[in-house]
Amino acid sequence: MRILPEQEKQRLITVALDGSGDYRSIKEAVDHAPGGTAEQRTVIHIRDGVYNEKLHIEKPFLHLVGESAEGTIITYDDYARKTFPDGSPYHTFNSYTALFGADDLTVENLTIRNDAGRGELVGQALAAYVDGDRICFRNCRFIGHQDTLFTGPLPDKPLKRGSFGGPRDGLHKVAGRQWYDSCYIEGDVDFIFGSATAVFTDCEIFSRNRLTAENLPHVERHPEINGWITAASTPESSPYGYVFVRCRLTGDAPEGSVYLGRPWRNHAKVAWIDCWMGAHIRAEGWDNWDKPESEATVTYVEYRCAGPGADRQHRVSWSGTLPDEQADQYSLGCIFEGEAPWIPFSGS
Repeated sequence: MRILPEQEKQRLITVALDGSGDYRSIKEAVDHAPGGTAEQRTVIHIRDGVYNEKLHIEKPFLHLVGESAEGTIITYDDYARKTFPDGSPYHTFNSYTALFGADDLTVENLTIRNDAGRGELVGQALAAYVDGDRICFRNCRFIGHQDTLFTGPLPDKPLKRGSFGGPRDGLHKVAGRQWYDSCYIEGDVDFIFGSATAVFTDCEIFSRNRLTAENLPHVERHPEINGWITAASTPESSPYGYVFVRCRLTGDAPEGSVYLGRPWRNHAKVAWIDCWMGAHIRAEGWDNWDKPESEATVTYVEYRCAGPGADRQHRVSWSGTLPDEQADQYSLGCIFEGEAPWIPFSGS
């Protein structure tokens, strides 16, 4: 599938594990890729294979294209409780498999996976750390357990420690716009989290069951709660946070055990529009994360959703439904307007 305009010139690099391409690793290809521009992007075509590598991408105007979403796999196994040689822990933001830290990146047809294991045992383990403006993913798979997908930037300051840690801590924060189209995202606890304005269209959001017999002894609190899908930290000044459109909420988690979200920061904004919700979604829908003051400041709305988990009869009173007259405000043009309007996929 070609996303870029037909008239746009491209530089093409091929990655293949068997040596039949220009490079054997994605990291080598990224390191040697020439800097791109809006008029001439660099396309890195990645042939099927399991690429066991930790990626750190800070070059703009790259376009990564896998041969197939299921067959082109980038995986690593760092995790928050892992320690550096000096004994200090990785914490959350060093645990990523792939970091996308530049503007104007496009990624298609591949899987990004963290294989560290369950959060109860290893802590947070990011598959993807996405921090920039105008970043889009199409037909990609993000697989992990706790904190699978981080949509940067970081919040203004940590709640407990003196710093967040990780490669982006202390950098200038960009209110990034991100688009995830026809993607698959899998996890259990807070597995879509962060401060970006991010739209998810036609995605499958899969809640993994962590309340298994072998794992229950490690679940310290609330063994009846399997997880939370979102943990947004939307800045107060941002009109939009997470917007899910025509997504399917599936999973193997027990019935009524998964919340739609909880606020990582008190001005979290999340909208579910025309989505299908499975029976694993809890009747109350939303959790305040032991922060009752957030109930007056979050914006949690649903609109024309269906499925056994979409019944709003027992939703918390501080969530709402989107009025028909406001639905047009959740178009891509409105959400991605900003100072420089951005619509990455023509014809979508």
